[in-house]
Formats: sequence, structure tokens, C-alpha cells
Amino acid sequence: MTATDIQDRSVPDGVAFVRDDVTDPDPSVYRGADAVYALRCPPELQRAVRAVAHDAGADCLFTTLGGDPAVVPATPTTLEHTTLFRAEGPPGAAGGSERSGTGRPTAGGESP
Repeated sequence: MTATDIQDRSVPDGVAFVRDDVTDPDPSVYRGADAVYALRCPPELQRAVRAVAHDAGADCLFTTLGGDPAVVPATPTTLEHTTLFRAEGPPGAAGGSERSGTGRPTAGGESP
């Protein structure tokens, strides 16, 4: 598992960390990922996270902060303390991103 963020972060043992920006991603960071997960993903980053996941051929999962909405088509699953969203469809679909690229296992970082 690899965690990413635009700022350096401490991560638990067994988790790698790579500094990366999903709005201008390094595709090699996400290549081969089964899933890209973004913790407390703000609405303005959801399209970019979905594009990174799509380009990597990975599922896109995210949570939001408080009352922030999912702004990409997504299926919500209510968990004990949060709602987990699974983004649907490729970028360019309703609510999608026009950015393309290619994308490794990643647990997306928190927003700053």
C-alpha cells in the first residue's frame, strides 16, 4: 500500500509514502493499483481522484468531510462513522474530468 499527498505525511509501518498531486499526477505512482482511496476528499479533488483511478484501471473509493457532497457519480455505502463512496463511470462521464494519463497501489492522501 502506498499513501500519497501533496505534503509530506507520516504513515503507519508497512505503508509507503510518495509525495504526489492528483491534479498533476505521476502515473507511475498509481500503476497497477487495485484501488485508489481518498480520505476526506473535497469536492474539488473528486474528479481528479476518479481520473487517476480510471487511468490506473483501479476502483475509486473516497470519503468526504462532514456534509461535503459527492460531485462525481458515486454509489454511497453507509459505514459506522462515515459514508464510503465508490465512483462510477470513467472520466468524461457526467461530472467527469477531461484530463487523461496513466496511472500503482495507492491510498490517497488527505486534503491539506
